[in-house]
Amino acid sequence: MFDFCIYLLYRAGTAIASVLPVRVLFALGNFFGLGAWLLLPQYRRLAQRNLEIAFASEKSSRELRIIARRNFQCLSANMLCNLKMISMPAEKLTRYVESENLDAVHQELRAGRPVVLVLSHIGSWELAAQLVPHYAPYRRIGSPYQSLRNRYIDRDVSRRRARTGAELFDRSEGFQKPIELLRSGGLLGILADQHAGDHGVWTPLFGRLASTSALPGLLAKRTGATVMAAAVHTEGPARWRMIFTPRLDSAGDSVNSITWKANATIEQQIRKAPEDWLWVHNRWKTPKPNFLLTHYKRGVYLPPEMSVENLKPFRVLIRASNWLGDSVISMPAVRAIKAGRPDAHITVAAPEKIASVWNLVPEVDEVLPLTTHSLFSAVRAIRRQAFFDVAILFPNSLRSALEVWFAGIPRRVGFPGHHRRWLLNQVVAEKMPGPIQHQVHRYLRMAHELGGPRAAPELRKLGHRIKSKGAPVKLGLCPGAEYGPAKRWLLERFAEVAFTIAEQRSVQWVLFGTPADHERGATIEAALGAHCLNRIGQTTLEQLVAELGECALLLTNDTGTMHLATLVGVPVVAVFGSTEPRLTGPLGAGHKIIRHQVECSPCFLRECPIDFRCMNAVTVDEVVAAISAQLDQ
Repeated sequence: MFDFCIYLLYRAGTAIASVLPVRVLFALGNFFGLGAWLLLPQYRRLAQRNLEIAFASEKSSRELRIIARRNFQCLSANMLCNLKMISMPAEKLTRYVESENLDAVHQELRAGRPVVLVLSHIGSWELAAQLVPHYAPYRRIGSPYQSLRNRYIDRDVSRRRARTGAELFDRSEGFQKPIELLRSGGLLGILADQHAGDHGVWTPLFGRLASTSALPGLLAKRTGATVMAAAVHTEGPARWRMIFTPRLDSAGDSVNSITWKANATIEQQIRKAPEDWLWVHNRWKTPKPNFLLTHYKRGVYLPPEMSVENLKPFRVLIRASNWLGDSVISMPAVRAIKAGRPDAHITVAAPEKIASVWNLVPEVDEVLPLTTHSLFSAVRAIRRQAFFDVAILFPNSLRSALEVWFAGIPRRVGFPGHHRRWLLNQVVAEKMPGPIQHQVHRYLRMAHELGGPRAAPELRKLGHRIKSKGAPVKLGLCPGAEYGPAKRWLLERFAEVAFTIAEQRSVQWVLFGTPADHERGATIEAALGAHCLNRIGQTTLEQLVAELGECALLLTNDTGTMHLATLVGVPVVAVFGSTEPRLTGPLGAGHKIIRHQVECSPCFLRECPIDFRCMNAVTVDEVVAAISAQLDQ
C-alpha cells in the first residue's frame, strides 16, 4: 500500500511536469535542489566527502562546498526535467539536446561491429535511453537495468524507456539476451560508474581504488564488440549535449584493462563539469565485511603506467593494545592488514610508553602516541590526523571504542569487548570452536575476516648483534612481570641460575625490567657481582630494543620483554606458571619454554592463592640445562 501511495505521488508529479515548459521545470529543479542541499545533511556530507576524495589536492574547501551545492541543484533540475522529457517524442528532444561525435558510433555499427556503450550518471543520463535508438534506428539498441524497489514506478519507467524501441534486460535474468543483441550487430548501453560490490574490479577512479563493474569489458571480449562511452552533459538551463567518445579499447586488451579505461574516461567526463555527476552516490564505498581486498574474485588492477605510490591512500587507524607483549603478538595481523590492499595507509595509535615499538614494523606508516590520562585528549589527537576510513580496535576496552566513535571514524571494527557493541558497526566474533590457539591467531583471524590473507605473513625479525671478540657473551635476564607475582619465577632461583652459568662460561648478565623491579634487580646484582650489568628501570623502550639485540639469549618470565626479544630475533628461555604458553608463548622457532602442568594451571591470576606449586616445580637445574643447550647451538 505504501509503495502504491508513492507511485500515485510520482504520477501526480509526472502529470504536473508534463504541462510545464522544460525551462520552467529546470528553474524549479534548481530551487528544490538548493532546499535539498540545506535539508539533507547526510547526503550533503556524502557529496562533500566524495568531492574531497576526488579533488582535495586540486581545489579548496570553499570550492568543493560550492560544487556540492551546485551538484544538488543540477541533479534536482535534471530529474525534474526528466519527468517530462521521458515521455516526449525523440524529435522534440533534439531541440534541447545536441550530439557530438555521433559519426564515430555510426562508423562502427555500419561496419557490422557491435558497440558496448559505457554510460555514466552525468547530467540528464535518462535521455540516453530516448536518444540512442533515435540516432541509430537501423540497429538493435538495448540496455541491462536494475529493477527499482517500487514495482509500480519500475513498471512505468520501464514502459517509458522502451517506447522508443530500446530493449531492456533485467540483470537478475542473466546476460544471454544482451550477448545475443551484440552478436546481431547491435548497441548495448551500460551504466558503469556505480559501486560494483563484490563482483567488481578494484581499479583507480580519481586515483582512489573503487569497485568497478567489469561488465562492459566482459561483454566486449565475449562478443568482439567495440567499447565506446557517452555522457549527456548539462550545457545550460534546459540545454544538454550528448558527447560520444572515440573507441576506448584496443586489440588484445584484457577485461581489467578495459574496465580501467572506462573508469579513466568517466573521470575525464566528470572533470568537464564536476557539478554534473552523481556525487551523492557512495562511489568509494567501504564494503562490509571485506574492505581488505584479498578475497575479491577480480582483485585489484593498476595500469602499467601507474604504481602503488600513485594511489590515494585508504587510511586505516589501528588502535593497538596497551600492553607491550600483546602489541608484539598483534604485529603479524598488522602486516596482514597492510598486505590486504595496496593502498592501505596504516596508522597505529598506542599508549605513549610503548608507541615507539611500532616504529620497528616497516608496514606501519605512522605511529600516533596517546596519553592514557584523558579520553578526550586521545580523541583530539586522532581528529588532528587526516580523515580515517576505518578504525580497527585490538583492545577489548570500552574506552578504545569511545576514542574512535567520538573521533567520527565512519567504520569501527573490533571484538565485542566490554559493553561496547553499540559503538561498533562491524563486530568480529571473539571465540572460535576448536583447540586452543595462540593469541596471534586471534588477531590474524580479525585481519582475515576483514578480507585480508588467511596465513600469517612472516614476522620480520631485527637481526640481533652479539658482540664477542674475546669479550664475555651478554645474556639478558628479566626477573619481573608487570601483570603480577603469579607470573614471576622465584627470585633466588633466577639468581642461582645466573650464577651457575657465569661460573661455567664467560658471560655477562644484563638485567632488564621496569622501576617496579628495582629490588629484585638489586638482589640478583648482589649475587652475581662483576658478572652483572643492572639496567632495570634505566632504559627507554628504544634502548631496551638496542641492548636486547646485543644479547645471545634472554632468560625471562612471561613478559612483554620476552615478546620484544622475539621481535629482535633473540632466542628466549621462558619460565611459565600461571599463564598458558599455547596462548601467549614466544613467537617463532628456537625458543625454550619451561613449564610444569599442575592441576590448577593455568589460572591466569595475578597472585597465587595457595602454594605457588606451578613455579616451585621449576628447578634450577632444568633452567641451567636449557640455557646451556641454547648457548651450545
